[in-house]
Amino acid sequence: MTQLHDPAWRGFASDNYAGAHPAVLAALSEANGGHQIAYGEDDYTAQLQVEMKRLFGDRAETFPVFNGTGANVTALTSLVPRWGAIIGTSTAHIHTDEGGAPERLTGLKLLTVATPDGKLTPELIDREAWGWGDEHRAQPLAVSITQTSELGTLYSVDEVKAIGDHVHSLGMKLHMDGARIANAAAALQVPVRDFTTDAGVDILSFGGTKNGMLYGEAIVAINPDAADGLIFLRKLTMQLASKMRFVSAQLLAMLDDDLWLTSAGHANSMAAHLRRSLEDAAPEGLGFSQKTQANAVFAMLDTAVSDRIRERVRFYDWDRAKGEVRWMAAFDTTEADVDAFVAVILEELSR
Repeated sequence: MTQLHDPAWRGFASDNYAGAHPAVLAALSEANGGHQIAYGEDDYTAQLQVEMKRLFGDRAETFPVFNGTGANVTALTSLVPRWGAIIGTSTAHIHTDEGGAPERLTGLKLLTVATPDGKLTPELIDREAWGWGDEHRAQPLAVSITQTSELGTLYSVDEVKAIGDHVHSLGMKLHMDGARIANAAAALQVPVRDFTTDAGVDILSFGGTKNGMLYGEAIVAINPDAADGLIFLRKLTMQLASKMRFVSAQLLAMLDDDLWLTSAGHANSMAAHLRRSLEDAAPEGLGFSQKTQANAVFAMLDTAVSDRIRERVRFYDWDRAKGEVRWMAAFDTTEADVDAFVAVILEELSR
């Protein structure tokens, strides 16, 4: 097939823009050939169970799926009955960017809380954690947090533990949307179980696509007792891959020699380089709206300027009314990519 794109082109709109890591493509090739039992009874999925237990503990059960929305929908459905509700932030991906799938496909209610930094606290959770036994209100039975958050911010180990303790004290369960869990682990520089298993997370979505996989994520039921029917729900939500070995092989490639951490750490460092370069230049008309703790930079600038920059380098508005934009670094972003982008930003700001 003729190559249809320029492989030298770079954008800062999303880490989903990046291609697949060469190690992932190699793993797909190695997993190919011959026959393996379909629907997850293959050698690669069996080995993935072993590797995930090493990360999250011996009780962890892993369910490879196609994508992040499917992982979140399936995981949340397993946590609560049809009359249940999930507490999350107003900026949570399950609320703003999944086409209503968590509510439309599951029948669950999302109870959202506005936060300045995309993070929940026990106090914020309590704004919606009430009304148990009231037949007129969807019952708050689980909480969903995102690590890293949709605003690029990071929960510390202690912050997740405080939420986990609080959620469980109220008889609720804790879900973590880990689409960028690798970026969090790389930034925190602690074992991933420190802010998941040992902090009280019951179930999580383990991201891979944003970190160098071709496609695929995994649901990890850290506490299988909290999740009901995942083996059936995965099929029901159209997330059961017949040739599952090719999802599992990618995840194994990411876990091999900690590639998932290395790739995410590089993306984080490129975002830090972008932020630092712009702060050092200190141009007029540019500010920042959130901390840069992982691979996202949230900036403030005039919309006319951002539109001119976007004609040359692709990125997205976050809140156009406020002039807030989001710049994302990926596993394959280079310092040269960042420096060229900085040059464009400074040039357009100076016009």
